[in-house]
Amino acid sequence: MTLWKFLHNVETSIILSFQKGIVMRLQKYIASCGVTSRRKAEELIRNKRIRVNGVIIDEMGYVVRENDRVELDNHLIKPDEKMVYILLNKPVGYITTVSDEQNRPTVMDLLKDLDTRVFPVGRLDYNTSGLLLLTNDGQMAYKLTHPKHKVYKTYQVTVQGMVSLPDINKLKNGVDIGHHITAKAFVRIIENRHNRSEVEIKIHEGKNRQVRRMFKAVGYKVIELERTAMGDIKLGRIKSGHYRKLTNKEIEYLRNL
Repeated sequence: MTLWKFLHNVETSIILSFQKGIVMRLQKYIASCGVTSRRKAEELIRNKRIRVNGVIIDEMGYVVRENDRVELDNHLIKPDEKMVYILLNKPVGYITTVSDEQNRPTVMDLLKDLDTRVFPVGRLDYNTSGLLLLTNDGQMAYKLTHPKHKVYKTYQVTVQGMVSLPDINKLKNGVDIGHHITAKAFVRIIENRHNRSEVEIKIHEGKNRQVRRMFKAVGYKVIELERTAMGDIKLGRIKSGHYRKLTNKEIEYLRNL
C-alpha cells in the first residue's frame, strides 16, 4: 500500500467515525466548542493547556472520543448548541439587556423572529445607536469585552460646538472622566459646521458612558452617538432596528482575535 493511500484511508476512517458521533481530532473538537479557531486550538495544545480525561495532551493527531472529558485550563469545554452571531443596528430608545424590570423595550424585542436564544455582547446606552453584537458564544463574548484583548470600538459622535485640535489631542492622549484616566484613543474630526462637529473616535475600553464622559471632560456635549464598528466588524448600511447574521469571514476574524 502506498503512503498516500494509507493516509487517505486514515483520513476517511476519521471522517466516517466523526459522522457516526464517535471520534474527532482534538483541535477540531476545541474549535467546535466555540473556544477559538482550529489554528489557535493547535497553539493551546502545543502550550499544554488541554487535558483529556485528566491527562495533558500535546499531540496534534490525538483523537477525542464521544464520552471523553476535554478541559482547557482545567475548565470543561464541550460542543454547545449551534453558535449564532448577530449584528443588530440598535436604535435609540432600547435597553441593551435580555429583560427589563421597568418593562422598557429591550434589544431582544427586535429579535423576536430569531429561533435561538442569544445575549448582547457588552452594552450600548439607551440614547446610543449603532452596532451591537449578540451571540450564544460565551467565549467569543469574553474576548470582545475584556479590556486585555483591546478590541477597538468605533463611534461617530455629533457634539455641540466646534471641536478644536488641542481638544482632539487631549482625547487622543487620555482624559480624566472621574477616578479614571482613559487610555489613548484614535480621534479625528470629520466635519466642523454650523457650531456642530462630527468626530470619529476609537477606544478599546468600555467604561460606563465613556465616550460621552470623554467629550464632557474637554467641554463638549454629545448630541448624537452611534457605534459604527467593533474591531473589523462594520455596521455598514443595515437599517436601524434590523439585524443580520455575521458572515463566515467575520466569524473567523472574531475567532482569530
